[in-house]
Amino acid sequence: MKRFNIETLFSLGYKSEYPQRQLIFGYFAYSVLGTLMLSLPFCCKEGISIVDNLFSAVSALSTTGLSTVDVSADYTFWGQMVILLLIQFGGLGYMTFTSYVMFRLTRHLGSTEAKMFHAQFSFPDRMNSDGMLGNIVNFALAFELLGIVLLYPYFLLNHVDSPLWSAVFHSVSAFCTAGFSIYGDNLVRFQTDWYVNIVISVLSYMGAMGFIMMTDLLRKIRVTGYKISFTTKVIAVITTAMTLWSTVHLFFFEPSLQTMCLSDRLLASWFHSMSAITTVGFNTIDMSSACAISLVVLSFSMYVGASPSGTGGGLKSTTLSTLFAYTKNKLGLRKDISLVGNKVPAYRVDAALTTAVFYTSILFVGIYLMIIFEGGGADFLSIVFESTSALATAGLSSGLLSTVSVGSKLVLIVLMFIGRVGVITLGNVMLVRAHAQKVTHKNDLVV
Repeated sequence: MKRFNIETLFSLGYKSEYPQRQLIFGYFAYSVLGTLMLSLPFCCKEGISIVDNLFSAVSALSTTGLSTVDVSADYTFWGQMVILLLIQFGGLGYMTFTSYVMFRLTRHLGSTEAKMFHAQFSFPDRMNSDGMLGNIVNFALAFELLGIVLLYPYFLLNHVDSPLWSAVFHSVSAFCTAGFSIYGDNLVRFQTDWYVNIVISVLSYMGAMGFIMMTDLLRKIRVTGYKISFTTKVIAVITTAMTLWSTVHLFFFEPSLQTMCLSDRLLASWFHSMSAITTVGFNTIDMSSACAISLVVLSFSMYVGASPSGTGGGLKSTTLSTLFAYTKNKLGLRKDISLVGNKVPAYRVDAALTTAVFYTSILFVGIYLMIIFEGGGADFLSIVFESTSALATAGLSSGLLSTVSVGSKLVLIVLMFIGRVGVITLGNVMLVRAHAQKVTHKNDLVV
């Protein structure tokens, strides 16, 4: 009876035989619930529209960080608390914490919980569901607590407003790669503060690089002779390479940073490179002042995004590596797909190709619709940047959000929602009852 009550409570009474449909309903229901809570008089200030509250709720639940209002000024402490709870819920994943509680009580992960878990997270075959479920919750709570311990004394000594609440909020927001801040300038006030930048960055990298990597590293420490998985190696290489590339670009070619001293310029360049590739979305400079080529570089970093089974969004680093391997091997007329001597299973290649095509198609549609709604009144590159940031659940903004129409806000809301549930999940739900088309002809399609 306890199990039924807990599951019914957190699933809002909805059950489906398809875990993908359950996921979409769950995130939709909690988006509506979050919107209603943010609309309460003691949560928000007067004058905030229902669309703006919906935008904030979906942005928090999807751990994006984009906002059409000033979180510090337009939401009270209780409104900020609602946003933080949505961030935590979205960062851990739908029903993850509930499944973890049930697993701790029964020492068994039921078939329903297992399907839900696999629908949200992917991991190597040698990592079992029970172990990964526990690791996700334990790692999240451990790193968030570590962030609070590191930030609170520093904020207190430096007379930061509400030091404990600030430490809690920014620690959770960083690890869950949400990028929400309770300061009107995001983290601009800490632009030259190496300590805060490093703590926030470490939390963001840990959340974005994911629980596969954390589990691997923990086993490497505990188990003698344990070998790091190929997935972890790919994650580390892609994340490092993307960070270095965008850091070097911003350091040398971003005009708004050229007036800084070398150390501050290096810090700002690295921090925003980190912010884009981890899809955390924090900023310490005004992104509206960034030049066109820098927006392109950061857009591509957000497009690639974080890693599988983490808190970040984007296409994923492993998907990019698989696409590279597929292209290289096909150009070399090889039948099998391999990367650095490691064969990539066919089903992984299929998943990567499907994800890339569907993800890019959705992004194109989002850009197209925003251009229509803005009627040519907004800069094209800014629209691309905002759309990419929304779908990748990144949260970096070129400053366009303060002037966009209601139609564009709704487009960005949909993109953030899709970015959180995943394009494959959405596709599965759209086609789950589609009948296979009968093949009646054998005509070749030339591509």
